[in-house]
Amino acid sequence: MTETDVSTKKFGREQAWQLLTEWTQSESLRKHAIAVEICVTACGEAEAHRLGLAGAEHARFVELYTTTGLLHDYDYERHPTPEEHPFVGVRELERQGWPAELRTAILGHAQYSGVPRVTHLDKSLFACDELAGFLTACALVKPTKAIADVEVLGVRKKMKDKAFARGVKREDVIQGAAGLGVDLDAHIAFCLDAMKRRALELGL
Repeated sequence: MTETDVSTKKFGREQAWQLLTEWTQSESLRKHAIAVEICVTACGEAEAHRLGLAGAEHARFVELYTTTGLLHDYDYERHPTPEEHPFVGVRELERQGWPAELRTAILGHAQYSGVPRVTHLDKSLFACDELAGFLTACALVKPTKAIADVEVLGVRKKMKDKAFARGVKREDVIQGAAGLGVDLDAHIAFCLDAMKRRALELGL
């Protein structure tokens, strides 16, 4: 077993989930973490395919996206203020030895941190965070409460309704897609598709 194999086992999805559930008791916050994980993982898969990665290299690349998505808000329940989140969590991740790329992306997803979003991972987390929450809200107002019944056109209409899911920053959703260099409708459709494929995990 190589040193890299040991590293990925130590900092894999299982360890990320353990850390998330240790710090976060709220079911809705855990579900949000999974929704963001799903969307960010899909971005990682697409990027790995674009880069032509295969085998273990592909798996390591995508797992970094998965764990970043899952852990991006893991400290929020204990430290919800802008003074502490995500800084407290990132310090703990650094203490435990989690990858620098993951920690930088988590810092960058908070606009007020001042940390620039440079890598594809940084941009993917930011582009998926608010949108995953918004898509969940769109599903929950459906009579079926099913993500399968959410469509891009309906999402765009809800984005214009300032009273709906008012905690979601629309400008972050728009800026996030622009940061990835993709059309907003295409990005919404991409994340919707990812969430629909794994709807059981989301309870949607």
